[in-house]
Order: sequence, then structure tokens, then C-alpha cells
Amino acid sequence: MDTAQAVHILVVDDDEEIRELLGEHLQRGGYRVTTLADGVNLLPTLRRGGVGLLILDVMLPGEDGFSLCRKVREQCAVPIIMLTASADEADRVIGLELGADDYLGKPFSPRELLARIRALLRRSQGALGVAQRQLRFGDWTLDLVSHHLSHRDGEQLNLSGAEFALLHLLLSKANQVLSRDDISQALHGRDCTPYDRSVDIQVSRLRQRLGGSEGGGQVIRTLRNKGYLLACDVHASA
Repeated sequence: MDTAQAVHILVVDDDEEIRELLGEHLQRGGYRVTTLADGVNLLPTLRRGGVGLLILDVMLPGEDGFSLCRKVREQCAVPIIMLTASADEADRVIGLELGADDYLGKPFSPRELLARIRALLRRSQGALGVAQRQLRFGDWTLDLVSHHLSHRDGEQLNLSGAEFALLHLLLSKANQVLSRDDISQALHGRDCTPYDRSVDIQVSRLRQRLGGSEGGGQVIRTLRNKGYLLACDVHASA
């Protein structure tokens, strides 16, 4: 891959060995890599532009990964993978609620991380047909190029990679029931474990963006013991 065209990945982890390991593996995978030992320069680095994906450790000196994830998500929609303690479900839940797109427990396989990165970048870029640029549903219009979600009253939302991928999936299967495993396989390439709440959290966040428990709940319905359904017609336009 041409270095000038390579996706730029920013790694924030206080463990020097992990930073070096990730730097080597990601560069070998064709990515440009910048590493930081803490979050002090994280936001300034993102503001300079050009970062295509952020790998963020939860446990950092000074400001922790949760606080940094929230601040990043308030300012931009860069895809975020959080590195968390492998046995701590609470870390994963909090990270997803704050806007992270995926998570990986330590210790982890660099090959699995590369697979997660490729899947997340594919989702964030979107697989678009030339003739389809916008999808209209209810009072909303999703722009498949910019990932902006516009309401008929003029409100415009800039979706994160995970929010866009989930909404695009639901729109492509409008009025069809999707189980949690269906959604997890499509978005993460794996089935849900019995206590995995990641899909439920992502659906809840998307509902909030669509108007909270009332507006979002009417668009995305929960079918007990079955899954979720986008309950409106979808119209594509160029």
C-alpha cells in the first residue's frame, strides 16, 4: 500500500511495549501509525486532521480513556477501538455507551486487532451503490456519502462509524426482524455471548439520536425475544 494513501491510525497506550508492538504490526498491515503514551496531545493531534482510526486504552495516566473517548466523540466521528481489561465487562459497556465503535480485551492477538480495524474501516466508509446517495425514512434522510443524518425540521447529525453502520444495516433490512446475533455478525463478525450487551447499547444510542425513547423507539422497535426492527418504509435516491 502506498504510504501516502495509507489510513493513519493513532494509538494511545501508556505501555511502551504495546505501542511498539502495535506500531510494527499496523505498519506491516499497510497503515500509517502515530503513538502517544497519554491523552495530553490526543485532541490536538485529531484537530490537525488526517487520522482515520483511533485505538484508545482505558487505563491511562492522568485523564483516562473513558473521559477521552467522550471528548473525542463530542468533536468528531473518527472510528474508535478501545482496549480494555479482558475480564471486565463494565469497561466494555461504558466505552460503548460513550461512543466507542468496538472494543478488544487485553491480552489480544494483533491479527484479531487488524481484522477488527479492517471491518470497522469498511463499515465507516460504507459500501455504496453509485445510484444511491440518500436513504429517506420517516422524518429523516441519511446521506450515504457524508454520513450526515438530516431531519425535515433542519436538524443535522454527524453519525459515528458505529451509528452509521447500524443505521445503514437496519435501513437495508427495513421491516425485517434482526436478532442480536444477526446485528453482531454484520457489524462485528461474531455472535453475541450470553451477557454481551454491545448490540443493545448501540441500538439504545441510535434511538437517542433519532429522538429519544419516543421518536427513536417508534422507528426502531424491540420485539421481545426476537430482536429489533426498523418499522418504516425506506426510499433511496441519487
